[in-house]
Amino acid sequence: MIASSATGPRAASALGIDAGGTRTRWALASTSGELLAEGDVPGFSALQAGTRAGQQALRQTLGELAQQVLAAGQPLRVHAGITGYGGRREPMAGWLGEALHLGADAVALGTDVEIACLDAFALGEGHLQGHLLLAGTGSIAAHVDADGRLHRVGGHGAIVDDGGSGYWIARRALRTIWRGEDEEPGAWQRSALAREVFEHVGGTHWDDSRAFVYGAERGEVGKLALAVAAAASTDPVALQLLQEAGRELARLARILVQRFGPRPLVLAGRVFDLHPAIEQACRAELPGGLAVQRRHNHAHRSAARLAARALAAPTAPAAA
Repeated sequence: MIASSATGPRAASALGIDAGGTRTRWALASTSGELLAEGDVPGFSALQAGTRAGQQALRQTLGELAQQVLAAGQPLRVHAGITGYGGRREPMAGWLGEALHLGADAVALGTDVEIACLDAFALGEGHLQGHLLLAGTGSIAAHVDADGRLHRVGGHGAIVDDGGSGYWIARRALRTIWRGEDEEPGAWQRSALAREVFEHVGGTHWDDSRAFVYGAERGEVGKLALAVAAAASTDPVALQLLQEAGRELARLARILVQRFGPRPLVLAGRVFDLHPAIEQACRAELPGGLAVQRRHNHAHRSAARLAARALAAPTAPAAA
């Protein structure tokens, strides 16, 4: 759904995008930084550009995003933070520009964690004071130093690590369930965790789990964490998984403190919304005396304001 505060004739606008594995949020802002409209579409990753099937899904999502955005206004500049982005502009900038009727030079790309840092701390200041712990489908911690350089801890992807993330929780839950079934077939019937997960997956047989895990996108698999959270009130195994996730996330923050010293820490991302046990376990493992604040991530709005600043500059490119 699009929420818009735009009234009267449509003025020049700038678009911000925060693309994660589960959800992609966008916002339009005026050249003065006023929020005009915002919305969301399914998540996508820059890693999808590496396969033909991924490219097809990616371009479909970009088309849906463009349809929503253009219904609210024609942006003249875009700043997008995309999970999995590694610095290669093409073809992503071209596809995004094409969908929005813009030249590729009107599209600035970065990672989702970069714009999350801008949102968590002071946008535009030379030194962003603090550490960020961001947990969604994936997990990462970040610090921006006095020279504006981004330092990352974690964020290595679901196959390598992403400890404490939604995908990590989902993977650990499935492993727990199916190891239990190996030991005692039918044990799932006594497990609230298994029943919630199987309902989400669509069946109780291994073929159902296999088809889901190996056929779904990373963000869709990560949504299984919702099933784990739903079981946590009655299933101690589910609760323990969430507590382990919190401890995994705390590890990332502790490494930042070790490397860059104690600074205010911002916890952000949808994993912290799953269940209070995650944040509680995370805080319990953090160094004493560390200032910790939980914030909702509105990185798409910060990205839109960043694009608006570029648009207001004399050299900002126009629409194609």
